[in-house]
Amino acid sequence: MSAPVEIVPGCLYWPGWLDRAGQEALAEELRVVLARAPLFAPRMPRTGKPFSVRMSNCGPLGWVSDSDGYRYQPTHPETGEPWPAMPDVLLKAWDALAGASLAPEACLINWYGPGARMGLHQDRDEEEFSAPVLSLSLGDTALFRIGGTARKDPTRSVRLASGDALLLSGPARLAFHGIDRILPDTSTLLRQPGRINLTLRRVRPGGASEIPP
Repeated sequence: MSAPVEIVPGCLYWPGWLDRAGQEALAEELRVVLARAPLFAPRMPRTGKPFSVRMSNCGPLGWVSDSDGYRYQPTHPETGEPWPAMPDVLLKAWDALAGASLAPEACLINWYGPGARMGLHQDRDEEEFSAPVLSLSLGDTALFRIGGTARKDPTRSVRLASGDALLLSGPARLAFHGIDRILPDTSTLLRQPGRINLTLRRVRPGGASEIPP
């Protein structure tokens, strides 16, 4: 495995970490996951405005957003069913890249259509910040932007292509980051234009063994 590129301190980037065959295999596994846990449209807590990104989850816990706020829960907000298990390749990616003793508990599956974006934000709905956040990209290339721990800090941009991996760790764990836009026709992996982003996260502190009700 090649050494990562450090975009900003703690933000590590592995271009092409998954080869084409690995991307195709993961995309096929995600189709099975999404058949059990369909994509839904999260909404802003105060305004009720839907995100431009549609999403789902896999793993013991899943992230949701609605009028009750941002949170993790063990069931799909529309079907009421438990989230499907994470594909083994995601757990192997965590073991290989995250360098964390705590296992991931949630994998967010974000679907970016051609016009979708994600404004600058921090991943801070977890109880455990010592573990990193690991991201894997599939499909069309995204223009990713990352800054510091204050919203007004300077930012840098990098293009995340299909198969790329990115880790937010240490000083970058709570860095503001987002997706400015999706670059159309940059991948032939998926059956329709767009991008899937997978983010693996540890939610609870070490030793917390029970899934909350």
